Amino acid sequence: MIGNDWDVILNNVYQSTGFKKFIKVVNHEYATKTIFPKKGHIFNALKLTPYKNVKVVIVGQDPYHGINEAHGLSFSVQKEITLPPSLKNIFKEIKDDLGIIEPNCGDLTKWAKEGVLLLNSVLTVEKDKPASHKNLGWERLTDYIIKKVNEKNEPVVFILWGNFARNKKSLINSSKHLIIESAHPSPFSARYGFFGSKPFSKTNEFLKKNNIKPIDWQL
Repeated sequence: MIGNDWDVILNNVYQSTGFKKFIKVVNHEYATKTIFPKKGHIFNALKLTPYKNVKVVIVGQDPYHGINEAHGLSFSVQKEITLPPSLKNIFKEIKDDLGIIEPNCGDLTKWAKEGVLLLNSVLTVEKDKPASHKNLGWERLTDYIIKKVNEKNEPVVFILWGNFARNKKSLINSSKHLIIESAHPSPFSARYGFFGSKPFSKTNEFLKKNNIKPIDWQL
């Protein structure tokens, strides 16, 4: 399904009766409603960041629900789409943290190719209905993915923004991996601990300390 080493990691999931039933439910949603992202983009986070390459995980909640926005990467939008407020704040923090010029394009594919797994907990959403696929069944898969990254021999940075993402802490061995947590970058909460949290420099310091090539955050 993915086309890289994730297929080996997730093979037991693919073969399970529960997952096969779940995919039928997802297919029915696509057949009867307007669902984002495009079906071929659902697993872009895994396609662009093979398991062996994962250095960082940024956990999101669910895809953007507007036309042509979501493309399978948490917080990312497709080229030529207006930057969502949360992403604007992420770029502002990058500038303050690393001095990187704020980009006009919100496509984070380059980060994914650098080893940043941009994983939403829920991988699909109905048009104009945020969180409409919460509890549909995606969480079981994405929690399993987080658990598998937690099992990597190499230390990984997990970036958890907001209470939803922070609830994933129980899946992560904090004595081995680095957990960076703060308020969510949304306009409603960014000033309550996201701004000034310096997640990008902290990530690279940890990677370098563990002899892992740091992330080039410049887009």
